[in-house]
Amino acid sequence: MTTSTRPRPGPPREYHFPRFERHVLHNGLNVIVAPVRKLPVVSVAAVVDAGVLRDPEGLEGLAELTALSLREGTTLRDGLKLALDLEMLGTSVEAGAGWDNAIASMTVLTDRLVPAFEIFAEVLLSPAFREDDIVRLKAERLAERMQVMAEPRGLADESFDRFVYAADSRYAEPMSGTTGSISRITRENVAEFYRDNHVPGATTLIIVGDVSVSEGRKLAESAFGGWSGRKTELNREADKPARSDRSVRIISRPDAAQSELRIGHPGIPRSHPEYFNVTVMNAVLGGLFSSRINLNLREKHGYTYGASSYYDWRRQAGPFVISTAVQSEVTGEAIAETLREIKRMQTEEIGPEELTLATSYLEGVFPIRYETTGSIASALAILETYRLPENYYDTYRAMIAGVTTTDVLQAARRFIEAEKLQVLVVGNPELVRAPVEALGIGPVSVSEPVDP
Repeated sequence: MTTSTRPRPGPPREYHFPRFERHVLHNGLNVIVAPVRKLPVVSVAAVVDAGVLRDPEGLEGLAELTALSLREGTTLRDGLKLALDLEMLGTSVEAGAGWDNAIASMTVLTDRLVPAFEIFAEVLLSPAFREDDIVRLKAERLAERMQVMAEPRGLADESFDRFVYAADSRYAEPMSGTTGSISRITRENVAEFYRDNHVPGATTLIIVGDVSVSEGRKLAESAFGGWSGRKTELNREADKPARSDRSVRIISRPDAAQSELRIGHPGIPRSHPEYFNVTVMNAVLGGLFSSRINLNLREKHGYTYGASSYYDWRRQAGPFVISTAVQSEVTGEAIAETLREIKRMQTEEIGPEELTLATSYLEGVFPIRYETTGSIASALAILETYRLPENYYDTYRAMIAGVTTTDVLQAARRFIEAEKLQVLVVGNPELVRAPVEALGIGPVSVSEPVDP
């Protein structure tokens, strides 16, 4: 039977995040177990409060290098044997560090969980930090630095942070470090950072999948019960703004055929009580393909293939960024149109259709983000890292649905500070400086790319 009438969608079903339980071992290790019995797999993640903000001054990149080194071998197995032994169990261990944590993780079939978990614990508790591995990882990071400096998009992102944040704020420097700071890191630095920061009291072990709470706790106690070390508190201001008035910086790329644009300022911490209002506001402004900035710059004027805005959520105030690339000849017009859309967001309420489009999207995509054990473990890592309420994932959709057009207007007025917006252009100064100066939006300076 055929029909020409499209079926109408039914009412959205309720969503419930998987239940989980917490347990703290005698050494301070926090254990979270979430039984998810759909498939015979288990995901494990160790979330350590050893993120990039703990980098010593002058050794930026040390936290990331330490985390990456965990998977390079232990005191019992070199990197090759470690990889082969994990491969025989059908898994691998991934590791890395972000601004607010370091994470090691794996996913394995249930019937191979016990031996895989033993190796996972070995990776966390007895890394070897062999000199040859450290040298190789440093060389890889330095090669990545060369790529960033040569590629306009990465250069714009990095230069924008340095332009927006004060020089003595950690957020002003690249998360992975600079050429100079990476070059200074030694094997002894890595070992010391590990000893000081990778300790049970700073770690949350997350176990998600085909396992009971009691089984998960038993695994954690058996493998990590003998781990020792005390957590140190971190008090470091990372988000101090560079200036309090609007300014424009052009990073000189004389051979550039187009301009990379970044507009924004320090945003708000992830824990801010207005998070949901700001999330919906940003979705309307630049967070969706149908957002105002993208429709203006791409669809209406044809300046770009795409433009977006986002808040880089961190424990401290990560940047609010509007990002796009346009032809050099329309750099000034693109900046003017972007500022015009911001002003419109701050002077009149959005329509109910725009609000519904944004909230429906945010509500609709939310449940499908957490369909695998690995994604559930990642969600619990976010919950732990940013100290969100236990019921955060169960109440997310209702909180999004509760945002009103008035809330969006107030969020735009409060959290986009138009007179403090910083404008950065990576492009050809001979083509872009005059039209940008003609906008009269703030003093314009030109500088060369910097990689200290």
